[in-house]
Amino acid sequence: MPIVLRPLEESATKYGQRAAAAAPDYEKGIKNPRRDQNAAALAAKPAYDSGVQDAISRDAFSRGLRKSSTAEWQTRASTLGMQRYPSGVQAGKGKWGTGFAPYAQVLTSLALPAKGPRGSAQNFEISRAVGTALAEKRKSGGS
Repeated sequence: MPIVLRPLEESATKYGQRAAAAAPDYEKGIKNPRRDQNAAALAAKPAYDSGVQDAISRDAFSRGLRKSSTAEWQTRASTLGMQRYPSGVQAGKGKWGTGFAPYAQVLTSLALPAKGPRGSAQNFEISRAVGTALAEKRKSGGS
């Protein structure tokens, strides 16, 4: 006997309504987690590593990309993304500043070679010096 389901549109509508109504429960869960999120994430590292290796062996990344399209991405980004981007940036500006500060310190403390004529190898040395210094900072942990 086959499984009888509600029409897909009806289920999708119900899903959207129930998810919107669950916002207070979502907030409550964030404020009062059953266990520490960071500790649980760190403890899950072996499972994460195993899952990533499994995904690589199944070529899951490419297979997932083949199920989407540029048009779909553009539609979602231009609707949801445009709504969420400004508030997300505002909410994250303090953390961005804290995260960028060590790199700003590297940039402002560099002793760069003198600028040469446009297109000269001397100018490429400036780019190399900046890139090398930022890469070394990133590899050292960024702070």
